[in-house]
Amino acid sequence: MLRKGPRVDTRGPGAHTECMALELSHYPSLIHPLLSLERLPELGPGMPNAAALPILQMLSPNVLIPNARDADMVAACLSGLWLLHDYLDESHRISQDLDTSTGSFLHAIMHRREPDAWNSKYWWRRVGAHPVLGQLREETTAVGYEYTTPVAFVDDCEAERGKGNDREQLLRRVQRLEWDLLFAWCWEKAE
Repeated sequence: MLRKGPRVDTRGPGAHTECMALELSHYPSLIHPLLSLERLPELGPGMPNAAALPILQMLSPNVLIPNARDADMVAACLSGLWLLHDYLDESHRISQDLDTSTGSFLHAIMHRREPDAWNSKYWWRRVGAHPVLGQLREETTAVGYEYTTPVAFVDDCEAERGKGNDREQLLRRVQRLEWDLLFAWCWEKAE
């Protein structure tokens, strides 16, 4: 689940804004180290987080959510955890086997970060009207970004990736918010 909490935003030194963050108590303690980091993945592939690897390797659907009601959503959560920690290949192996809107969502994020904008846009078209996209439109205004469409966000990421400027940092925050919202939604559906 999500909770309201302060996060530094990119509008100026010391500026804070209210936006959603994961409520750790809703998730098993085994994955708290994976979720608790104020990790802002790169807009590109990033560098795999070696510190997260031992926990990621221990996870399976039955370990993550025993007796889950939706196996695809558990797989989506696993794909998302690998993605958050910059293991794009591992995330891709899972998401490409999820023939759902949510699987396409994760697949699109992975290709956006790869970076493969054309392929990402293809997968975004397959996502359709996912409920998380509406949440994202609402929440991004709190961090100073107007999220219009996933394809427009891909274009913004392409334009700013690797520049190291405030705009890139803002897009990384939006990307993390996108991840938080999707992960929380998948978890709720999986339980």
